[in-house]
Amino acid sequence: MKQLSKLFAITFIGGSLILSGCGSMNNTAKGTGIGAGSGAAVGAGIGAIAGGGRGAAWGAGIGAVVGGAAGALIGNKMDKQAAELEQIEGAQVEKINDGEAIKVTFESGILFATNSSTVNQTSRTSLDKFAASLQNNPDTDVKIYGHTDSTGSDAINDPLSKRRAESVYNYLVSKGITGARMVTEGYGSQQPVADNNTVAGRAQNRRVEVYILPNTKMIQDAKQQAK
Repeated sequence: MKQLSKLFAITFIGGSLILSGCGSMNNTAKGTGIGAGSGAAVGAGIGAIAGGGRGAAWGAGIGAVVGGAAGALIGNKMDKQAAELEQIEGAQVEKINDGEAIKVTFESGILFATNSSTVNQTSRTSLDKFAASLQNNPDTDVKIYGHTDSTGSDAINDPLSKRRAESVYNYLVSKGITGARMVTEGYGSQQPVADNNTVAGRAQNRRVEVYILPNTKMIQDAKQQAK
């Protein structure tokens, strides 16, 4: 698994990936608000929700790094990429609340057969389009999370979720996406989004989530343009 730089770690927390819903504002408007300094609570939010609690101490938020006008420029770019991604069949796209970032969720059933970590043939068209969007937007970094339902033990689910995330990573690399842009992690059944006591709920919990966020170059360019 590839490791990102220390600056990316700070930026990732600063991207304020709080998943409480996207509301009516687009990322351009949200970026302006973040750039104006929404701050420390945002950094803690991603640690609790998308990073297994480990991100809370990483940084105070993108407001400490990017000014309001730069945040708006970043948000505009992320809006455009989100519009591209929304055209991909089998992908649920969310523009993350209060931040210049995108969350894409692939249901595991779309990507993999049961108990498998091999990307199925049907999913490859969707991932090909996803890879094309990443190539069209090179100034972003990507974090890939694998999740399972609660069927089976942690000894099975934890490595399975990790292998599924790595399969998506490897497929994207095979399509020309630089591995240095991406990291992977598996969370097993630890972060359900639905009721594991129902068939429909378990299906929702078997998923791969991909977070797309501005990289250091995009932030630096936006700050320069905003001067």
